[in-house]
Amino acid sequence: MQHGDAPTDGMPWRPRWRWRGLPRPCALCGQWDRADLCAGCQQRFADDQPARCPQCALPAASGQRCGACVGTPPPFHHTVAVADYRFPWDRLIARFKFQQQPELATLLAGVLAAAVQRQPGLPAASLVLPVPLSPARLAERGYNQAWELARRVAAHRRLHAHADCLLRLRDTPHQVGLDRRARAANLRDAMWVPPEGQHRVAGQQIALVDDVMTTGGTAAAATGALLAAGAAGVQVWVVARTPAPGD
Repeated sequence: MQHGDAPTDGMPWRPRWRWRGLPRPCALCGQWDRADLCAGCQQRFADDQPARCPQCALPAASGQRCGACVGTPPPFHHTVAVADYRFPWDRLIARFKFQQQPELATLLAGVLAAAVQRQPGLPAASLVLPVPLSPARLAERGYNQAWELARRVAAHRRLHAHADCLLRLRDTPHQVGLDRRARAANLRDAMWVPPEGQHRVAGQQIALVDDVMTTGGTAAAATGALLAAGAAGVQVWVVARTPAPGD
């Protein structure tokens, strides 16, 4: 898509330029507002969300840990998600991630920071890190969408963020459709904290940022690498959480 062309997914067109405080079309409905997300869409698609398991962020009516996390807890202790990976977030994230629209990170990071602020009982994070891309994927895309989110969320939360404390050594196939053993094998030794990153993560409460959590396998592999490097704990912040099959 060329600069200024309209997207073809039915979402409202938004110019790449903008001036702070001037009216602009809402990223979801197209209504003109002074914010990237109009008040109606903010309420409907970001604020009014179901209770979630605090550890994996799948919907849980009680707002308590789900049975899966009680039985086999993941290594990260909390997950914050703005919404399910459904309309309209799936289309907005696709534009951000695959259609060369990194400027959407400002909107997405804003709603994610607000979700973190609303989360009760969340331990205070001291360092924000992105889920890394492999060198090949980074070269193909030109930017890491998780870093674009992480550095903006860190600014909202007045925290430090680093792009290179956690590295992905190789590309991995998608986790969807793999059983637990296959997911673990797929991600084994894929994440690494280099020596220069170890002194930054040691003793820190890490907020690990990504656009979408699908199975949780990538977050678990990243958490394992961070804990092995001396991190005190890891929580995961994502814009969207893929619902469990059948939901």
